[in-house]
Amino acid sequence: MLKGRVFKLGDDISTDHIIPGRFFHLRSNVPELARHTLEDVAPNLVLDVKQGDFIVAGRNFGLGSSREHAPLVIKTVGIGAVLVESVARIFFRNAINIGLPVLICDTENIDAEDELIIDMAKGTIEDVTKGFHLEFNKFPGVMIEILGEGGLLPYIKKHGDFVVSV
Repeated sequence: MLKGRVFKLGDDISTDHIIPGRFFHLRSNVPELARHTLEDVAPNLVLDVKQGDFIVAGRNFGLGSSREHAPLVIKTVGIGAVLVESVARIFFRNAINIGLPVLICDTENIDAEDELIIDMAKGTIEDVTKGFHLEFNKFPGVMIEILGEGGLLPYIKKHGDFVVSV
């Protein structure tokens, strides 16, 4: 179960919004780079986020260049999951690889500051603030295991490989 508070963003949040190119020189210092996460779009996010909070956005999240640092800085500041209506495929894959869940669902009725409870195994989201439930497509078992280990590298280090049943 994931529990946290919502930081609401809009549509078309690019990897340049997540971590602007002007901070490219910080890419080898992830903690410092993370201090600039979404600073042009949500200037107080880094200051206000608590471990496990959520980013909720609209369509086309993570578009643009395939910066692996984009999901990494989101996870580094403490975001527990990203909920979106649609996501760029490369951002989604990079997020799973570093252990950040990206859930595709209807985000229209979720507002900033709402409290959510997410059950990854059941594929459900409860908006505790407003008292409604949403569903998202459950992840395949191996993806849940990768997320549970903190990403693809920790998963492979622990298990050596993975077997996908068809």
